[in-house]
Amino acid sequence: MSIRVLIVDDHAVVRAGLKLLVDAEEDLEVVGEAPSGREAIFEARSAKPDVILMDVMMPGETGLHTLPALLHEHPETKILILSMEDDPRYVREAFAAGANGYVLKEAAETELIGAIREVSRGGRYVHPELGARLIDAAAAAQRRADEDPLSGREHEVLGLLAHGHTNQEIAKRLFISVRTAETHRAHIMQKLRLESRAQLVDYAISQGLLTQTD
Repeated sequence: MSIRVLIVDDHAVVRAGLKLLVDAEEDLEVVGEAPSGREAIFEARSAKPDVILMDVMMPGETGLHTLPALLHEHPETKILILSMEDDPRYVREAFAAGANGYVLKEAAETELIGAIREVSRGGRYVHPELGARLIDAAAAAQRRADEDPLSGREHEVLGLLAHGHTNQEIAKRLFISVRTAETHRAHIMQKLRLESRAQLVDYAISQGLLTQTD
């Protein structure tokens, strides 16, 4: 039984080329085409594809914006993103939205066919180079989190505290309640294992939040 594929891309030439490529495989069959994500939703109702091969950047709603609606109507259908975007952020967004795979348009024909087969049987696929970059980005983010336990808001509060602002002044500057400012201060002291304002100022200097002459 053939794997039924729906091709979604706003360029007719691209759709035609992908159709020739997919239909050349004995176990694959193109059952429909759509020039946009919105039209893909309607096409999928009649075509009932096993895999939707979809571009990210299209006029109107992007492929990622269309994913929730597609998966709501066709939860068993697998989504394989085909894109020129090689930024790991797009890959993370695609998988977060429900995609099963992400392949670059520059990928070899054999890679694309292999990716279609992989997601059709319930697997996940990402272009090898992008996968490596995702791992590197995740590791770097974890290192930053390990080295810096404070949140962005806590950094703001820390800087203001180090400059001598009171909880009331911090609350007014950041449009938060005094109680929230006090809570942030307590969390900062606890996370950094500090016991006094002097230690807090020393830490702020070490992090470049203020200088010795401030």
